[in-house]
Amino acid sequence: MLLAYQQPGVYYERADAQAPAIDPLRTDITGFVGLAQRGPVDFPIPIESYRQFEAQFGGFTGIGYLAYAVRGFFENGGRRCWVTRVASRDPLGGCASASAILSNSFRDVWRIDASSPGVWGNNLSLRFTETNRAQCLVMPRKFDAVSAQVATVAGFSRATQIRTWQDGVAVANRVISLVDAPAGRIYWMHPDPESRLLYDAPLTGINPDLPLLIESVEYALAVFQTGQLVMIRQGLSLIRENDLYGPRVFAPPIDPTDPAVRNILPPAPAPVVFVELRPRDNQVEALVLPGDSFRLTGGADGLALLTVDDFIGAPIDPSEDDFVRALKFRGLETLGSIDEISIIAIPDIHIHPIPPPETAPPIRCTPDPCLDPPQPPLVTVETSFELPPVFSDSDVYRAQAAMISQCELLASRIAILETPYNTVTDPTTGPAAAEAWRQRFDSKYAALYYPWVRVVDPLRQDAGAVRDIPSGGHAAGQYARSDLETGVHKAPANSPLEWVQDVTSPVGNELHGLFNTAGINVIRSAPGRHIRIQGARTVSSDTDWRFVNVRRLLIMIERALYISLQWAAFEPNDELTWAKIRLAIASFLIAIWQAGALVGESITEAFFVKCDSETNPPRERDNGRLLCLVGVAPSQPFEFIVLRVGRSGNEFEVQEVSERTGGA
Repeated sequence: MLLAYQQPGVYYERADAQAPAIDPLRTDITGFVGLAQRGPVDFPIPIESYRQFEAQFGGFTGIGYLAYAVRGFFENGGRRCWVTRVASRDPLGGCASASAILSNSFRDVWRIDASSPGVWGNNLSLRFTETNRAQCLVMPRKFDAVSAQVATVAGFSRATQIRTWQDGVAVANRVISLVDAPAGRIYWMHPDPESRLLYDAPLTGINPDLPLLIESVEYALAVFQTGQLVMIRQGLSLIRENDLYGPRVFAPPIDPTDPAVRNILPPAPAPVVFVELRPRDNQVEALVLPGDSFRLTGGADGLALLTVDDFIGAPIDPSEDDFVRALKFRGLETLGSIDEISIIAIPDIHIHPIPPPETAPPIRCTPDPCLDPPQPPLVTVETSFELPPVFSDSDVYRAQAAMISQCELLASRIAILETPYNTVTDPTTGPAAAEAWRQRFDSKYAALYYPWVRVVDPLRQDAGAVRDIPSGGHAAGQYARSDLETGVHKAPANSPLEWVQDVTSPVGNELHGLFNTAGINVIRSAPGRHIRIQGARTVSSDTDWRFVNVRRLLIMIERALYISLQWAAFEPNDELTWAKIRLAIASFLIAIWQAGALVGESITEAFFVKCDSETNPPRERDNGRLLCLVGVAPSQPFEFIVLRVGRSGNEFEVQEVSERTGGA
């Protein structure tokens, strides 16, 4: 509030010289990339429950592991994730949305598409019904060529389509341009020429001595999926300026990566999207409605031509044109712009699809004439018989290497890797192959898990039916549960895994020791204990970054400092600013030390913050740089991970260096 200093005297104002506080960031949010029944392709969607995943992407499917991984994530403590569906976009055999054309007597009006590509859209059927929710009878001599005096204007508004009748014959279709409620008059030709709609036109061919019936024209839409009613929408209009204009009501969803809607969960999408096919002109028409419901056709899943590029995309150069950017913006690349993601997994790069079961044709029989007539046949359900390819080990490696590259580039997330299919199905070469697979990687931004987990398969009706799936979703759920219950500093291991029946390959003590030393996190059960993750190591050869919790703790600290110290850009590079920075960082580190994230009996053993004239000599200050040294002891005594926090070119940089102290 601004004070008006008019009367002489003493005024009190509060000025807080303290720097803004630094708050810990969420580290439990996971990004998944995989195959789904429906949902937008290469378009990340935030999900906060498995039921919401089903609403957006469909349920379990034999063609992929994505739904299983997401359920495993939520069953094990996950609360929020981002999901990107992938499919081939090859013009000769890629994904396609089912569609149908709605016309009037002489041209196409709307194209109705399934809201996302896939065979699922071929099971959608629609039924339009014309409705006339508002009607009024105008007495003779109470109307003219441009307007009418009505008893009530209820149900009529600007841009409402109307049909006029006289003597039982339809005269013409018009669009209301103005509603004068106090005068009880509606105009289909606005008295102000500057306010007229494109459709304004006088009503001709009417007899002023006969009553005139005016009724609104709108449409009700019923949408059925596999014969079941899933949605009804009333009052749809053909007029672009109407609030209930079809393509406006059934528009494509908003972009969830827009920062303005980043924290808003999108509603479940409508099953269909409307696309306008008419040119913008002054014609006012009515639909030619089919006698019964009509079905969408032409949907395709785009699975057979899938490649690794569909899963990982490619880095985008800002100078590239929109066409090239669209080709590269796929799969994993779509998650790169979502800052809140801290964990990534691509379970479907290991896909070994389950073919749909073969069904015998029904037995034909002659109906008994003494019985009731036979019921009409059930709605035909179309399913996809297109299967994705089985990727080679080199393809799997390429995808996992891309995950690691993104994590190292952004320095704000960690990749969960699984060993390939052959390592968990072949009991003779599996362990050796898994260890050989581990030798392909050396990164502090990834963790490798072995073997896969075995879960109850909801797709199969026989009791006890299970399916082997990659463990990434369950591991990510453990990460989230550990973070939310204790903190990111706790190793995400040694907690019971939920929704797991067994593991694909049992691991004994000796093999467990070899794997743990090599940096493979083993999932196994011990006598009297449930199946657990018995390891929390990265695939790094650097001992400073041996443990997953150390890497993720430092990611959280780095991101928190980077985001919360932006206020210091353009501040004077002097003692006051240095003191504010030291106070803000020290307060933040004390809080996480008290929570158990840092070791040491005192704060001097847990961390240090140095930002003074020694770290910022005149030469650096003249170059516009501010340097702050931050050292923390995350889990191992006698070692500090040093953060170099600097301001360069009016933006902050955070770098890591390891410093062995030799004592604490």
